[in-house]
Amino acid sequence: MLVLGLALPRLADAAPVGRRVEMQNGLTLLVAERPMLPMVTVEVLIEAGSLREPKEKAGLANLTAELLPLGTASRTAPEISETIEFVGGGLSASASRDLASVSLTVLKRDLDLGLELLADVLMRPAFRKEEIARKVQELQGSIHRKQEDPGTVVQEAFASTLFGERPYGRPVEGTEESLPRITRKDLVEFHQRYYVPNNSILAAAGDVTLEEMQRALEKHLQGWSRKAIPSFEVSAVSPPASLQVVKIDREVTQANIVWGHLGIERKNPDYYALSVMNLILGGGGLTSRLMRSIREEKGWAYDVQSFFSARRLPGAFEVSLQTKNETAGSAIEEVLRQVRDIRENGVTAKELEEAKGFLTGSFPLRFETNRQVVSFLAAVEFYGLGMDYPDRYPEIIRAVTREDVLRVARRYLHPDRGILVVVADPAEVKLPF
Repeated sequence: MLVLGLALPRLADAAPVGRRVEMQNGLTLLVAERPMLPMVTVEVLIEAGSLREPKEKAGLANLTAELLPLGTASRTAPEISETIEFVGGGLSASASRDLASVSLTVLKRDLDLGLELLADVLMRPAFRKEEIARKVQELQGSIHRKQEDPGTVVQEAFASTLFGERPYGRPVEGTEESLPRITRKDLVEFHQRYYVPNNSILAAAGDVTLEEMQRALEKHLQGWSRKAIPSFEVSAVSPPASLQVVKIDREVTQANIVWGHLGIERKNPDYYALSVMNLILGGGGLTSRLMRSIREEKGWAYDVQSFFSARRLPGAFEVSLQTKNETAGSAIEEVLRQVRDIRENGVTAKELEEAKGFLTGSFPLRFETNRQVVSFLAAVEFYGLGMDYPDRYPEIIRAVTREDVLRVARRYLHPDRGILVVVADPAEVKLPF
């Protein structure tokens, strides 16, 4: 995601943020040695997100991940939770569109116990039928409640309209209808297929060395062997030829609005110029053009923001805001006017320098905890950015010119052929489309 560029270490320190080694079973290990506190945080990323699940089994990747800490071949869910809580640690698992992750935090003295538990849930989940049924019921309840939230409704409608039945168009947690179709056999096969070391990255940060982690993992991950990973294909998204409007009627006082279109994949070399452009347009909080215009000058919304979701495959570019039903039409027109303006006229020299200064100067504040460090290390490895990425990032950003910003704005912003989704009260809202 574009936010990765904001979460970088202090380059002036020059020391490598971490060390990297590939273990014999194919697992990539990254360690940031930070002995200031006697704690260790570990994150395992597995390329087992919803991108890899069949559409008729929507929610399979997320359900697989969420069931990992709920029982193994030798431990029940209460035994796992009581063991980790007894030492004041934490162990959890989740999934996103591209990845599944297992996270562990323990005191240094309990690292061996923590890694034993992590290895157990990672390698030997039980997928007991009673836990599956309980988790499915819990997820269905959560999904049902989320449908009462206009913000969730507008986001899901935008994603499904933009990506259709492709993985990025479906909710990661699945739907109330798809979850009961997932069987224990599906879960076991998905786990066996994708939860393999050569499809995984393990990052650790805290009071631990690379050598200590290697020895501990060689002990606890015995038997976790590399396998061939099935390939998969996702068809390309065809952008609409004109502006496509989706109206969803709800009796709400605030209209929820998302406008946008297809964005970029993370490996796109224009990622950095787009980061600068987006910060100026709507990603820079109170200083962005959209915020100044729609909030400060017009008073139509408390918050408005734009962002690119740069993932393994091209994600979305979107602008989102809430405003009174009566001002929804005017606010949308202003969003599109601002997008056209930056696309036609670019940015000023002052805006450019302020944006680059923020991007290069703000990252130390976002890189202070072990959790932030392991997330950064794992993301750098996942996107193939290289361990020298922290050293290169400031120069990459400083090299962005006004011409670069104008070029990427014209290439990647499409105000006349995006997708507009509005959840609003039909009795009060008047749209210009």
